[in-house]
Amino acid sequence: MSASAPVRRDGRMTERERSPRRRGRAVAGGVLLLMGALLLPLSLAATWARAELTETDSYVATVAPLAGNAAVQDAVVDDVTNGVMAHVRLDGLLRAVPRAERPALRKHFTRGIREFVDKQVRQVVTGRHFPSMWNGVHRTAHRTLDGSLTASGRSAVTLDLTPVVERVTHQLSRNGMGLDILRRVPRAGVEIVLLRGPDVPRIRAVYKVVHTGALLLPPAAALCLAGGLLLVRRRRRALICTGLGCAAAAALLAVALALVRSRALDALPAVISRPAAGAYADALTGPLRTGVWLVACAGALTAALAATGPPTARALLLRRFARAADGP
Repeated sequence: MSASAPVRRDGRMTERERSPRRRGRAVAGGVLLLMGALLLPLSLAATWARAELTETDSYVATVAPLAGNAAVQDAVVDDVTNGVMAHVRLDGLLRAVPRAERPALRKHFTRGIREFVDKQVRQVVTGRHFPSMWNGVHRTAHRTLDGSLTASGRSAVTLDLTPVVERVTHQLSRNGMGLDILRRVPRAGVEIVLLRGPDVPRIRAVYKVVHTGALLLPPAAALCLAGGLLLVRRRRRALICTGLGCAAAAALLAVALALVRSRALDALPAVISRPAAGAYADALTGPLRTGVWLVACAGALTAALAATGPPTARALLLRRFARAADGP
């Protein structure tokens, strides 16, 4: 027998035979724990995206508080006022005015009418009926979005403010603005584009990936974490590393969300209110950010308990036994 051959005692494996298997299990367990730590925040993001894209009630509940947001109200007031003023015609009022004086009077009348319309629109937007109108237009828009993502069309997704315009025209007529210049405002003329037609196929592809990821990533993360903890021998050290890894991955996702938000707001056209868009983005990503920080805190807490829990408990027991042995 060769001197390098493994020696068996009573049919049992020697330490030389066990060490490669233990090393292999440790490596496999470490890889699984690393994959689980990375997949956990990604599964959270996929689940959030799937809920916001497919569940209309969840989406409406998320954006409902924005009806009372000052920046959003200001943006809606500006959009509706601009939509109404686009159909204001002063030609009939200026016929009797000399042609040379018409530009100055037109500017004066336009400014006065706009101030009046703006005031009436703000009364509607800050009134008690606006939250229901806000939820209604968002429910319609989300159903259109859901249909665009599941179908094969390329129609744009818009936020139709027709109910707000109708309420404003009723308010104007009731407040003495019964002039013909405001009777020409159409029923539908104020829309906010949420998703352009050319962008629909790209968003549809993202939706398919998110839908699949929301189904596969959470169980995959759970299996990786559970399998890794079963394979490793030093579970206390593994818990510390896994907790810190999950916390770090969640923190990186939070940083990525902040960077994406900043880049997206900077890329908006000048006509879109950035405070309103920021409030909208914060409302949509609020549940995701909360979940991310919960994962980060849970990971850090797990690592802290694994690092300090068992030795501390043993030290306390030893102190109690020592005090009991010393007597009163």
